[in-house]
Amino acid sequence: MGFLEDHGWIAWIIIGGLAGAIAKLLMPGKDPGGCIVTVILGVLGAVLAGFLGQQLGLTSASNGAGFIGAIVGAFIILLVYRLIARRR
Repeated sequence: MGFLEDHGWIAWIIIGGLAGAIAKLLMPGKDPGGCIVTVILGVLGAVLAGFLGQQLGLTSASNGAGFIGAIVGAFIILLVYRLIARRR
């Protein structure tokens, strides 16, 4: 079993929070969200990367997306979030 399956949602929140924080550091400019938004975007990014990785046959369900994939997924979701928040 993979790390995320062994530790459940707590692992998703920790990995997602780290991925969201790193994505926020890599993306220049000011973000409209705080810490909670960063964790949520990071978790969504990890889930997105895991789903896409499984659909493309790059990862299995037991090992998750991987930390790099979670960062890329969080980066994409953060970019979309910024575009939507900027239009308001």
